[in-house]
Amino acid sequence: MSSAEEFSTNTFRLDGKVALITGGASGLGRYYTQALSKSGADIAVVSHSKNGWADIKKIVENNGRQILFIEADVSKNGIATKIIDQVVTEFGHLDILVNNAGIQRRAKWDEFPDEDWQQVIDLNLNAVYHLAKAAALQMKKQAGGKIINIGSMQSYRAGKFIFPYTASKHGVMGLTKAYSDALAAHNIQVNAIAPGYISTPMTQALRDDEQRNTEILGHIPANHWADPAELMGTVVFLASPASNYITGVTLPVDGGYLLR
Repeated sequence: MSSAEEFSTNTFRLDGKVALITGGASGLGRYYTQALSKSGADIAVVSHSKNGWADIKKIVENNGRQILFIEADVSKNGIATKIIDQVVTEFGHLDILVNNAGIQRRAKWDEFPDEDWQQVIDLNLNAVYHLAKAAALQMKKQAGGKIINIGSMQSYRAGKFIFPYTASKHGVMGLTKAYSDALAAHNIQVNAIAPGYISTPMTQALRDDEQRNTEILGHIPANHWADPAELMGTVVFLASPASNYITGVTLPVDGGYLLR
């Protein structure tokens, strides 16, 4: 039977898989957690506080899956290996890593505090590097896995008030390419998602600013801010066997924003 004849929508299923999601109990991370658990994966959530844990626990368990919570600051030196070890101790394996946790700081170029630069780079870039490395070492033993990094429109564009965020998200794209090249021989696919303008509490101020909201919508061919749920299919696809021949890609989910 040819591979085309064998194709099934089960190719998009994640049954028997274990997914680790940083920042997976709040913001866009909770949507990644919902999507992967609904598609069959057991979940490990890492976050720096217990905010949102009770709600996401109910969601994952209602999807018939197990969930592990790890309270940790992923930007701390040496924490990545400990996190991966804890997941493997609990579930026996790790198949999917979603490097989602991140922060943003804003200031004028000549007023940007050095500590803000360091904090953003440590979480948005250094933690991604270390967690991907620790996860890949485990996935290599298992002869396969998926690493999904979260980029941004700032992976492609400038941001004159968000220097470290822009630098970190450009770096995420670069790390995605480098890891994908290095790990392809071990059947580990490494890709990234670059969310566009998403309707979340973090973007409420922009949406409330009539002038900025009009400017942003004028830049989006789809002519609307994305609902966070519009990212769920993308993360499932990149986590599933359906994307096995895709690696090194940063996939914009932006309604066409980068076209204009």
